[in-house]
Amino acid sequence: MPQEILIKVSPEIAANESLLYEYVAKSVRVSTKLVQKVVILKRSIDARQKAIKINLKVSVYLIDEKYTEQPIELPDYPNVSNKQEVIIVGAGPAGLFAALQLIELGLKPIVIERGKDVRGRRRDLKAINVDHIVNEDSNYCFGEGGAGTYSDGKLYTRSKKRGDVDRILQLLVGFGATPDILVEAHPHIGTNKLPQIIQDIREKIIECGGKVLFETRVVDFVIKNNEIQGIVTQNDETISANKLILATGHSARDIFELLDKKKILIEAKPFALGVRAEHPQELIDKIQYSCDYRGEFLPPAPYSIVKQVNGRGMYSFCMCPGGVIAPCATSPGEVVTNGWSPSKRDQATANSGIVVELKLEDFKPFARFGALAGMEFQKSIEQKAWHLAGQTQRVPAQRMVDFTQNKVSASIPKTSYVPGTTSVEMGQVFPGFLSQIMREGFKEFGKTMRGYLTNDAILHAPESRTSSPVRIPRDNFTLEHPQIKGLYPCGEGAGFAGGIISAAIDGEKCALKIAEALK
Repeated sequence: MPQEILIKVSPEIAANESLLYEYVAKSVRVSTKLVQKVVILKRSIDARQKAIKINLKVSVYLIDEKYTEQPIELPDYPNVSNKQEVIIVGAGPAGLFAALQLIELGLKPIVIERGKDVRGRRRDLKAINVDHIVNEDSNYCFGEGGAGTYSDGKLYTRSKKRGDVDRILQLLVGFGATPDILVEAHPHIGTNKLPQIIQDIREKIIECGGKVLFETRVVDFVIKNNEIQGIVTQNDETISANKLILATGHSARDIFELLDKKKILIEAKPFALGVRAEHPQELIDKIQYSCDYRGEFLPPAPYSIVKQVNGRGMYSFCMCPGGVIAPCATSPGEVVTNGWSPSKRDQATANSGIVVELKLEDFKPFARFGALAGMEFQKSIEQKAWHLAGQTQRVPAQRMVDFTQNKVSASIPKTSYVPGTTSVEMGQVFPGFLSQIMREGFKEFGKTMRGYLTNDAILHAPESRTSSPVRIPRDNFTLEHPQIKGLYPCGEGAGFAGGIISAAIDGEKCALKIAEALK
Protein backbone atom coordinates (compact mmCIF):
# COMPACT_ATOMS: atom_id res chain seq x y z
CA MET A 1 0.00 0.00 0.00
CA PRO A 2 1.32 3.51 -0.77
CA GLN A 3 2.08 5.70 2.20
CA GLU A 4 0.44 9.12 2.52
CA ILE A 5 2.55 11.75 4.27
CA LEU A 6 2.45 15.48 4.93
CA ILE A 7 5.66 17.40 4.27
CA LYS A 8 6.75 21.01 4.33
CA VAL A 9 9.46 21.89 1.80
CA SER A 10 11.12 24.92 0.25
CA PRO A 11 9.70 26.26 -3.03
CA GLU A 12 12.86 25.05 -4.82
CA ILE A 13 12.34 21.46 -3.65
CA ALA A 14 8.62 21.53 -4.49
CA ALA A 15 9.45 22.64 -8.05
CA ASN A 16 12.20 20.06 -8.68
CA GLU A 17 11.16 16.41 -9.03
CA SER A 18 14.55 14.89 -8.20
CA LEU A 19 14.97 17.05 -5.09
CA LEU A 20 11.42 16.24 -4.02
CA TYR A 21 12.02 12.49 -4.39
CA GLU A 22 15.19 12.78 -2.28
CA TYR A 23 13.28 14.68 0.43
CA VAL A 24 10.41 12.17 0.42
CA ALA A 25 12.84 9.23 0.61
CA LYS A 26 14.46 10.72 3.72
CA SER A 27 11.00 11.34 5.22
CA VAL A 28 9.98 7.69 4.85
CA ARG A 29 13.53 6.49 5.66
CA VAL A 30 14.35 4.62 2.48
CA SER A 31 16.88 5.00 -0.29
CA THR A 32 15.87 7.34 -3.11
CA LYS A 33 16.33 4.39 -5.47
CA LEU A 34 13.42 2.63 -3.76
CA VAL A 35 10.95 5.47 -4.45
CA GLN A 36 9.01 4.58 -7.60
CA LYS A 37 6.51 7.46 -7.66
CA VAL A 38 5.51 10.47 -5.59
CA VAL A 39 1.97 11.64 -6.28
CA ILE A 40 1.07 15.12 -5.03
CA LEU A 41 -2.44 15.07 -3.58
CA LYS A 42 -2.70 18.61 -2.17
CA ARG A 43 -0.47 21.69 -2.34
CA SER A 44 -0.58 25.04 -0.54
CA ILE A 45 1.81 27.87 0.32
CA ASP A 46 2.72 28.83 3.88
CA ALA A 47 4.07 32.41 3.76
CA ARG A 48 3.60 33.22 7.45
CA GLN A 49 7.35 33.10 8.13
CA LYS A 50 10.22 34.73 6.24
CA ALA A 51 11.33 31.29 5.06
CA ILE A 52 8.39 30.41 2.82
CA LYS A 53 7.35 26.77 2.71
CA ILE A 54 5.17 24.65 0.45
CA ASN A 55 2.79 22.28 2.25
CA LEU A 56 2.40 19.02 0.37
CA LYS A 57 0.25 15.98 0.95
CA VAL A 58 1.81 13.17 -1.09
CA SER A 59 1.29 9.50 -1.75
CA VAL A 60 4.59 7.54 -1.87
CA TYR A 61 4.88 4.38 -3.97
CA LEU A 62 7.94 2.20 -3.42
CA ILE A 63 9.29 -0.03 -6.21
CA ASP A 64 7.50 -3.14 -4.93
CA GLU A 65 4.10 -1.38 -4.88
CA LYS A 66 1.84 -1.26 -7.91
CA TYR A 67 1.27 2.21 -9.29
CA THR A 68 -1.20 2.79 -12.11
CA GLU A 69 -2.00 6.28 -13.28
CA GLN A 70 -5.75 6.85 -13.19
CA PRO A 71 -6.82 9.17 -16.01
CA ILE A 72 -9.81 11.43 -15.40
CA GLU A 73 -12.64 10.25 -17.62
CA LEU A 74 -16.02 11.81 -18.28
CA PRO A 75 -19.18 9.92 -17.34
CA ASP A 76 -20.72 7.71 -20.00
CA TYR A 77 -23.34 10.26 -21.04
CA PRO A 78 -26.34 8.64 -22.81
CA ASN A 79 -28.17 10.00 -25.85
CA VAL A 80 -31.25 11.89 -24.65
CA SER A 81 -32.61 13.11 -27.99
CA ASN A 82 -36.03 11.59 -27.37
CA LYS A 83 -36.20 11.98 -23.60
CA GLN A 84 -38.31 14.35 -21.50
CA GLU A 85 -37.23 17.96 -21.89
CA VAL A 86 -36.18 20.35 -19.12
CA ILE A 87 -35.61 24.06 -19.82
CA ILE A 88 -32.51 25.70 -18.36
CA VAL A 89 -32.39 29.49 -18.56
CA GLY A 90 -28.76 30.60 -18.44
CA ALA A 91 -25.56 28.97 -19.72
CA GLY A 92 -23.28 29.89 -16.84
CA PRO A 93 -21.73 27.25 -14.56
CA ALA A 94 -25.05 26.50 -12.85
CA GLY A 95 -26.87 26.02 -16.15
CA LEU A 96 -24.13 24.05 -17.92
CA PHE A 97 -23.53 21.64 -15.05
CA ALA A 98 -27.28 21.23 -14.56
CA ALA A 99 -27.47 20.26 -18.24
CA LEU A 100 -24.67 17.69 -17.90
CA GLN A 101 -26.32 16.21 -14.81
CA LEU A 102 -29.71 16.00 -16.54
CA ILE A 103 -28.12 14.09 -19.44
CA GLU A 104 -26.44 11.73 -17.00
CA LEU A 105 -29.87 11.13 -15.49
CA GLY A 106 -31.50 10.49 -18.87
CA LEU A 107 -33.27 13.84 -19.37
CA LYS A 108 -32.95 16.28 -22.28
CA PRO A 109 -31.77 19.81 -21.41
CA ILE A 110 -32.86 22.79 -23.51
CA VAL A 111 -30.37 25.52 -22.55
CA ILE A 112 -31.56 29.07 -23.26
CA GLU A 113 -28.82 31.74 -23.33
CA ARG A 114 -29.45 35.42 -24.05
CA GLY A 115 -25.84 36.04 -25.06
CA LYS A 116 -23.57 34.74 -27.78
CA ASP A 117 -21.39 31.66 -27.83
CA VAL A 118 -18.06 31.85 -26.05
CA ARG A 119 -16.11 32.92 -29.14
CA GLY A 120 -18.69 35.41 -30.40
CA ARG A 121 -18.63 37.24 -27.06
CA ARG A 122 -15.08 38.45 -27.75
CA ARG A 123 -16.20 41.06 -30.27
CA ASP A 124 -18.62 42.52 -27.75
CA LEU A 125 -15.96 42.64 -25.05
CA LYS A 126 -13.71 44.52 -27.44
CA ALA A 127 -16.55 46.96 -28.12
CA ILE A 128 -16.85 47.72 -24.38
CA ASN A 129 -13.10 48.17 -23.94
CA VAL A 130 -12.34 50.13 -27.10
CA ASP A 131 -15.57 51.79 -28.22
CA HIS A 132 -17.36 52.04 -24.85
CA ILE A 133 -20.40 50.25 -26.36
CA VAL A 134 -22.34 47.92 -24.06
CA ASN A 135 -24.33 45.08 -25.61
CA GLU A 136 -27.10 44.30 -23.13
CA ASP A 137 -27.17 40.63 -24.11
CA SER A 138 -23.48 39.90 -24.71
CA ASN A 139 -20.83 41.24 -22.34
CA TYR A 140 -18.61 40.08 -19.47
CA CYS A 141 -21.66 38.85 -17.52
CA PHE A 142 -23.95 37.51 -20.26
CA GLY A 143 -23.08 34.86 -22.82
CA GLU A 144 -21.92 31.25 -22.92
CA GLY A 145 -20.11 30.30 -19.71
CA GLY A 146 -21.53 33.24 -17.77
CA ALA A 147 -19.50 35.77 -15.81
CA GLY A 148 -16.78 33.25 -14.92
CA THR A 149 -15.62 32.64 -18.49
CA TYR A 150 -14.09 36.06 -18.99
CA SER A 151 -13.54 36.93 -15.36
CA ASP A 152 -10.85 34.58 -14.17
CA GLY A 153 -12.07 31.06 -13.55
CA LYS A 154 -11.28 30.93 -9.83
CA LEU A 155 -12.38 27.59 -8.43
CA TYR A 156 -11.92 28.17 -4.71
CA THR A 157 -14.97 27.58 -2.55
CA ARG A 158 -15.60 27.30 1.18
CA SER A 159 -18.23 24.62 0.59
CA LYS A 160 -17.88 21.79 3.09
CA LYS A 161 -19.30 19.25 0.65
CA ARG A 162 -15.90 18.14 -0.53
CA GLY A 163 -17.23 15.22 -2.52
CA ASP A 164 -19.33 17.58 -4.64
CA VAL A 165 -16.42 19.98 -5.11
CA ASP A 166 -14.09 17.19 -6.23
CA ARG A 167 -16.68 15.94 -8.71
CA ILE A 168 -16.95 19.38 -10.35
CA LEU A 169 -13.16 19.73 -10.49
CA GLN A 170 -12.83 16.27 -12.05
CA LEU A 171 -15.45 17.11 -14.67
CA LEU A 172 -13.53 20.27 -15.54
CA VAL A 173 -10.35 18.24 -15.92
CA GLY A 174 -12.26 15.79 -18.10
CA PHE A 175 -13.23 18.70 -20.33
CA GLY A 176 -9.64 19.92 -20.62
CA ALA A 177 -8.62 21.80 -17.47
CA THR A 178 -5.14 21.13 -16.11
CA PRO A 179 -5.08 18.37 -13.42
CA ASP A 180 -3.35 20.89 -11.13
CA ILE A 181 -6.80 22.15 -10.13
CA LEU A 182 -7.30 18.87 -8.24
CA VAL A 183 -4.22 19.60 -6.13
CA GLU A 184 -3.99 23.34 -5.50
CA ALA A 185 -5.52 24.83 -2.35
CA HIS A 186 -6.82 27.73 -4.46
CA PRO A 187 -7.34 26.26 -7.94
CA HIS A 188 -7.61 28.53 -10.94
CA ILE A 189 -8.02 27.92 -14.67
CA GLY A 190 -7.50 31.33 -16.28
CA THR A 191 -9.54 33.41 -18.69
CA ASN A 192 -7.35 32.39 -21.62
CA LYS A 193 -8.09 28.67 -21.13
CA LEU A 194 -11.73 28.66 -20.06
CA PRO A 195 -13.34 29.38 -23.46
CA GLN A 196 -12.22 26.06 -24.97
CA ILE A 197 -13.43 24.14 -21.91
CA ILE A 198 -16.82 25.86 -22.06
CA GLN A 199 -17.09 25.15 -25.78
CA ASP A 200 -16.30 21.47 -25.21
CA ILE A 201 -19.03 21.23 -22.55
CA ARG A 202 -21.53 22.74 -24.98
CA GLU A 203 -20.51 20.34 -27.74
CA LYS A 204 -20.97 17.39 -25.38
CA ILE A 205 -24.48 18.58 -24.48
CA ILE A 206 -25.41 18.82 -28.18
CA GLU A 207 -23.68 15.52 -29.03
CA CYS A 208 -25.87 13.78 -26.46
CA GLY A 209 -29.10 15.21 -27.88
CA GLY A 210 -29.53 18.33 -25.76
CA LYS A 211 -30.07 21.78 -27.23
CA VAL A 212 -28.25 25.06 -26.64
CA LEU A 213 -29.93 28.18 -28.03
CA PHE A 214 -27.85 31.37 -28.13
CA GLU A 215 -29.05 34.97 -28.51
CA THR A 216 -32.37 33.82 -27.10
CA ARG A 217 -33.67 36.06 -24.33
CA VAL A 218 -36.57 35.07 -22.07
CA VAL A 219 -39.23 37.78 -21.94
CA ASP A 220 -42.05 35.86 -20.24
CA PHE A 221 -42.89 32.71 -18.33
CA VAL A 222 -45.89 30.59 -19.33
CA ILE A 223 -47.68 29.68 -16.10
CA LYS A 224 -51.00 27.87 -15.66
CA ASN A 225 -52.56 27.07 -12.29
CA ASN A 226 -49.33 28.15 -10.59
CA GLU A 227 -47.34 25.59 -12.58
CA ILE A 228 -44.64 26.38 -15.11
CA GLN A 229 -45.53 25.50 -18.70
CA GLY A 230 -42.65 27.06 -20.58
CA ILE A 231 -41.04 30.34 -21.62
CA VAL A 232 -41.55 33.00 -24.30
CA THR A 233 -38.50 34.40 -26.13
CA GLN A 234 -37.87 37.86 -27.57
CA ASN A 235 -38.90 36.47 -30.99
CA ASP A 236 -42.33 35.62 -29.56
CA GLU A 237 -41.50 31.91 -29.70
CA THR A 238 -42.89 29.66 -26.97
CA ILE A 239 -40.74 26.78 -25.72
CA SER A 240 -42.75 24.34 -23.62
CA ALA A 241 -41.70 22.22 -20.63
CA ASN A 242 -43.10 21.78 -17.13
CA LYS A 243 -39.69 21.81 -15.43
CA LEU A 244 -37.51 24.93 -15.60
CA ILE A 245 -34.16 25.67 -13.95
CA LEU A 246 -33.72 29.44 -13.62
CA ALA A 247 -29.95 30.02 -13.59
CA THR A 248 -29.60 33.53 -14.98
CA GLY A 249 -26.82 34.88 -12.77
CA HIS A 250 -26.63 37.85 -10.41
CA SER A 251 -26.99 40.56 -13.08
CA ALA A 252 -30.16 39.51 -14.95
CA ARG A 253 -32.16 42.51 -13.80
CA ASP A 254 -34.83 42.05 -16.48
CA ILE A 255 -35.61 38.58 -15.06
CA PHE A 256 -35.94 39.99 -11.55
CA GLU A 257 -38.25 42.69 -12.91
CA LEU A 258 -40.30 40.11 -14.82
CA LEU A 259 -40.75 37.96 -11.72
CA ASP A 260 -41.78 41.03 -9.72
CA LYS A 261 -44.20 42.18 -12.41
CA LYS A 262 -45.86 38.74 -12.49
CA LYS A 263 -46.08 38.82 -8.68
CA ILE A 264 -43.89 35.74 -8.36
CA LEU A 265 -42.34 35.83 -4.91
CA ILE A 266 -38.82 37.30 -4.70
CA GLU A 267 -37.00 38.99 -1.82
CA ALA A 268 -34.47 41.79 -1.42
CA LYS A 269 -31.11 40.36 -0.34
CA PRO A 270 -28.12 42.06 1.27
CA PHE A 271 -24.91 42.03 -0.76
CA ALA A 272 -21.54 43.80 -0.64
CA LEU A 273 -20.31 46.80 -2.61
CA GLY A 274 -17.15 48.87 -2.87
CA VAL A 275 -14.17 49.47 -5.15
CA ARG A 276 -11.56 47.47 -7.06
CA ALA A 277 -8.06 48.26 -5.83
CA GLU A 278 -5.01 47.78 -8.06
CA HIS A 279 -1.43 47.53 -6.75
CA PRO A 280 1.82 46.73 -8.52
CA GLN A 281 2.15 42.94 -8.23
CA GLU A 282 5.76 43.41 -7.15
CA LEU A 283 4.56 45.36 -4.09
CA ILE A 284 2.06 42.65 -3.09
CA ASP A 285 4.83 40.05 -3.50
CA LYS A 286 7.12 42.03 -1.18
CA ILE A 287 4.37 42.36 1.44
CA GLN A 288 3.16 38.76 1.34
CA TYR A 289 6.48 37.00 0.85
CA SER A 290 8.59 39.39 2.97
CA CYS A 291 11.21 39.59 0.26
CA ASP A 292 12.68 42.07 -2.20
CA TYR A 293 12.09 39.77 -5.18
CA ARG A 294 9.64 36.91 -5.50
CA GLY A 295 11.93 34.47 -7.31
CA GLU A 296 11.11 31.90 -9.96
CA PHE A 297 9.66 29.17 -7.72
CA LEU A 298 6.79 31.15 -6.19
CA PRO A 299 3.60 32.26 -7.94
CA PRO A 300 2.46 35.90 -7.86
CA ALA A 301 1.21 36.48 -4.32
CA PRO A 302 -2.49 36.79 -3.54
CA TYR A 303 -3.92 38.34 -0.41
CA SER A 304 -7.05 37.96 1.67
CA ILE A 305 -8.01 40.46 4.34
CA VAL A 306 -11.10 41.07 6.50
CA LYS A 307 -11.80 43.88 8.97
CA GLN A 308 -14.76 44.98 11.05
CA VAL A 309 -15.34 48.73 10.66
CA ASN A 310 -18.23 50.47 12.41
CA GLY A 311 -20.03 47.15 12.77
CA ARG A 312 -19.63 46.25 9.08
CA GLY A 313 -17.44 43.67 7.46
CA MET A 314 -14.98 45.12 4.91
CA TYR A 315 -13.03 42.53 2.98
CA SER A 316 -11.13 41.61 -0.16
CA PHE A 317 -13.18 39.84 -2.83
CA CYS A 318 -12.22 38.01 -6.02
CA MET A 319 -8.51 38.84 -5.64
CA CYS A 320 -6.59 38.54 -8.94
CA PRO A 321 -2.79 38.22 -8.72
CA GLY A 322 -1.05 39.15 -11.95
CA GLY A 323 -4.38 40.23 -13.41
CA VAL A 324 -6.34 43.08 -14.93
CA ILE A 325 -9.50 45.07 -14.23
CA ALA A 326 -12.37 44.72 -16.70
CA PRO A 327 -15.48 46.80 -17.54
CA CYS A 328 -18.50 44.69 -16.61
CA ALA A 329 -21.53 46.90 -17.25
CA THR A 330 -24.58 45.04 -18.56
CA SER A 331 -26.53 48.09 -19.76
CA PRO A 332 -25.64 51.46 -21.30
CA GLY A 333 -25.44 54.28 -18.79
CA GLU A 334 -23.63 52.42 -16.02
CA VAL A 335 -20.05 51.60 -14.99
CA VAL A 336 -19.14 48.33 -13.26
CA THR A 337 -15.71 46.84 -12.52
CA ASN A 338 -14.48 43.29 -12.04
CA GLY A 339 -11.10 41.55 -12.27
CA TRP A 340 -9.54 38.50 -13.90
CA SER A 341 -6.20 36.77 -14.38
CA PRO A 342 -4.76 34.70 -17.23
CA SER A 343 -3.63 31.18 -16.36
CA LYS A 344 0.00 32.25 -15.81
CA ARG A 345 -1.02 35.28 -13.75
CA ASP A 346 1.82 37.13 -15.42
CA GLN A 347 0.46 40.68 -15.62
CA ALA A 348 2.31 43.49 -13.81
CA THR A 349 -0.53 44.39 -11.46
CA ALA A 350 -2.65 42.73 -8.79
CA ASN A 351 -6.25 43.73 -8.18
CA SER A 352 -9.01 42.88 -5.76
CA GLY A 353 -12.51 43.95 -5.00
CA ILE A 354 -12.56 45.69 -1.61
CA VAL A 355 -16.17 45.66 -0.49
CA VAL A 356 -18.38 46.47 2.48
CA GLU A 357 -21.31 44.43 3.72
CA LEU A 358 -24.64 46.12 3.12
CA LYS A 359 -27.80 45.70 5.17
CA LEU A 360 -31.42 45.75 4.09
CA GLU A 361 -31.89 49.01 5.99
CA ASP A 362 -29.40 50.66 3.60
CA PHE A 363 -31.97 50.27 0.82
CA LYS A 364 -34.70 52.33 2.56
CA PRO A 365 -34.42 55.25 0.11
CA PHE A 366 -35.52 52.74 -2.55
CA ALA A 367 -38.25 51.08 -0.46
CA ARG A 368 -40.89 51.93 -3.09
CA PHE A 369 -39.29 49.27 -5.32
CA GLY A 370 -40.12 46.53 -2.81
CA ALA A 371 -38.07 43.39 -3.40
CA LEU A 372 -36.02 45.26 -6.02
CA ALA A 373 -34.84 47.92 -3.55
CA GLY A 374 -31.30 46.52 -3.32
CA MET A 375 -31.08 46.24 -7.09
CA GLU A 376 -32.12 49.87 -7.50
CA PHE A 377 -29.58 50.94 -4.85
CA GLN A 378 -26.89 49.06 -6.80
CA LYS A 379 -28.06 50.56 -10.11
CA SER A 380 -28.02 54.12 -8.74
CA ILE A 381 -24.34 53.88 -7.79
CA GLU A 382 -23.35 52.39 -11.16
CA GLN A 383 -25.22 55.14 -13.00
CA LYS A 384 -23.66 57.85 -10.82
CA ALA A 385 -20.20 56.46 -11.63
CA TRP A 386 -21.02 56.63 -15.35
CA HIS A 387 -21.99 60.30 -15.12
CA LEU A 388 -18.95 61.22 -13.02
CA ALA A 389 -16.61 59.50 -15.50
CA GLY A 390 -17.94 61.48 -18.46
CA GLN A 391 -20.79 59.20 -19.58
CA THR A 392 -18.41 56.63 -21.03
CA GLN A 393 -16.95 53.33 -19.82
CA ARG A 394 -14.06 55.24 -18.26
CA VAL A 395 -14.06 54.57 -14.55
CA PRO A 396 -13.95 56.97 -11.57
CA ALA A 397 -10.52 56.50 -9.97
CA GLN A 398 -8.51 57.80 -7.02
CA ARG A 399 -5.20 57.03 -5.36
CA MET A 400 -5.75 55.08 -2.15
CA VAL A 401 -4.12 57.49 0.34
CA ASP A 402 -5.83 60.44 -1.35
CA PHE A 403 -9.17 58.67 -0.83
CA THR A 404 -8.53 58.24 2.89
CA GLN A 405 -7.75 61.98 3.05
CA ASN A 406 -10.79 63.14 1.00
CA LYS A 407 -8.45 64.58 -1.62
CA VAL A 408 -8.90 64.45 -5.40
CA SER A 409 -5.82 62.85 -6.96
CA ALA A 410 -3.81 65.30 -9.05
CA SER A 411 -3.01 62.49 -11.49
CA ILE A 412 -3.97 58.88 -12.12
CA PRO A 413 -1.30 56.65 -13.68
CA LYS A 414 -2.28 54.25 -16.44
CA THR A 415 -3.93 51.19 -14.95
CA SER A 416 -4.92 47.82 -16.41
CA TYR A 417 -8.48 49.09 -16.96
CA VAL A 418 -8.44 49.51 -20.75
CA PRO A 419 -11.29 52.05 -21.26
CA GLY A 420 -9.38 54.50 -19.04
CA THR A 421 -9.90 56.42 -15.80
CA THR A 422 -11.19 59.81 -14.62
CA SER A 423 -9.86 61.35 -11.41
CA VAL A 424 -12.81 61.62 -9.02
CA GLU A 425 -13.19 61.95 -5.26
CA MET A 426 -14.86 58.60 -4.44
CA GLY A 427 -17.11 60.20 -1.89
CA GLN A 428 -19.17 61.43 -4.84
CA VAL A 429 -19.82 57.86 -6.00
CA PHE A 430 -20.94 56.28 -2.73
CA PRO A 431 -23.32 57.19 0.11
CA GLY A 432 -21.54 58.96 2.96
CA PHE A 433 -21.66 56.03 5.39
CA LEU A 434 -20.08 53.71 2.83
CA SER A 435 -17.27 56.11 1.94
CA GLN A 436 -16.45 56.63 5.61
CA ILE A 437 -16.29 52.89 6.32
CA MET A 438 -13.95 52.38 3.36
CA ARG A 439 -11.69 55.28 4.40
CA GLU A 440 -11.29 53.86 7.89
CA GLY A 441 -11.05 50.33 6.55
CA PHE A 442 -8.15 51.07 4.22
CA LYS A 443 -6.24 52.57 7.14
CA GLU A 444 -6.83 49.34 9.08
CA PHE A 445 -5.74 47.29 6.06
CA GLY A 446 -2.51 49.29 6.03
CA LYS A 447 -1.82 48.34 9.65
CA THR A 448 -2.22 44.63 8.89
CA MET A 449 -0.39 44.62 5.54
CA ARG A 450 2.49 47.08 5.88
CA GLY A 451 2.84 48.92 2.60
CA TYR A 452 -0.69 48.17 1.37
CA LEU A 453 -1.93 51.71 2.07
CA THR A 454 -0.08 53.62 -0.62
CA ASN A 455 -0.76 56.16 -3.34
CA ASP A 456 0.73 53.64 -5.78
CA ALA A 457 -2.57 51.78 -5.33
CA ILE A 458 -5.43 53.01 -7.51
CA LEU A 459 -9.09 52.58 -6.58
CA HIS A 460 -11.63 52.01 -9.37
CA ALA A 461 -15.36 52.41 -8.67
CA PRO A 462 -17.64 50.64 -8.30
CA GLU A 463 -17.21 46.94 -7.55
CA SER A 464 -20.92 46.29 -7.29
CA ARG A 465 -21.77 42.82 -8.68
CA THR A 466 -20.41 40.72 -5.81
CA SER A 467 -23.63 38.72 -5.48
CA SER A 468 -27.29 38.97 -6.34
CA PRO A 469 -29.30 41.81 -4.75
CA VAL A 470 -32.35 39.53 -4.98
CA ARG A 471 -33.15 36.09 -3.63
CA ILE A 472 -35.64 33.88 -5.43
CA PRO A 473 -36.91 31.60 -2.64
CA ARG A 474 -37.24 27.84 -2.95
CA ASP A 475 -38.29 24.90 -0.79
CA ASN A 476 -35.33 23.53 1.15
CA PHE A 477 -36.17 19.94 0.24
CA THR A 478 -37.67 19.99 -3.28
CA LEU A 479 -35.72 23.11 -4.41
CA GLU A 480 -38.89 24.27 -6.19
CA HIS A 481 -40.18 27.80 -5.88
CA PRO A 482 -42.77 27.79 -3.07
CA GLN A 483 -45.39 29.43 -5.29
CA ILE A 484 -44.72 28.12 -8.81
CA LYS A 485 -44.53 24.35 -9.28
CA GLY A 486 -41.82 23.22 -11.68
CA LEU A 487 -39.73 26.41 -11.26
CA TYR A 488 -36.28 25.74 -9.78
CA PRO A 489 -34.38 28.93 -8.82
CA CYS A 490 -30.68 28.11 -9.09
CA GLY A 491 -27.17 29.45 -8.65
CA GLU A 492 -25.89 32.96 -7.96
CA GLY A 493 -28.84 34.79 -9.48
CA ALA A 494 -31.27 33.09 -7.12
CA GLY A 495 -29.01 33.73 -4.13
CA PHE A 496 -27.90 30.13 -3.57
CA ALA A 497 -24.28 30.19 -4.75
CA GLY A 498 -21.22 32.39 -4.88
CA GLY A 499 -18.72 31.45 -7.56
CA ILE A 500 -18.12 28.86 -10.28
CA ILE A 501 -17.89 25.76 -8.10
CA SER A 502 -20.82 26.47 -5.78
CA ALA A 503 -22.97 27.48 -8.77
CA ALA A 504 -22.07 24.26 -10.60
CA ILE A 505 -22.90 22.22 -7.50
CA ASP A 506 -26.24 24.00 -7.18
CA GLY A 507 -27.01 23.30 -10.84
CA GLU A 508 -26.40 19.60 -10.26
CA LYS A 509 -28.59 19.67 -7.14
CA CYS A 510 -31.52 21.14 -9.06
CA ALA A 511 -31.11 18.58 -11.85
CA LEU A 512 -31.15 15.74 -9.31
CA LYS A 513 -34.31 17.08 -7.68
CA ILE A 514 -36.04 17.33 -11.05
CA ALA A 515 -35.13 13.72 -11.83
CA GLU A 516 -36.52 12.66 -8.44
CA ALA A 517 -39.76 14.57 -9.05
CA LEU A 518 -40.24 13.04 -12.49
CA LYS A 519 -39.75 9.52 -11.15
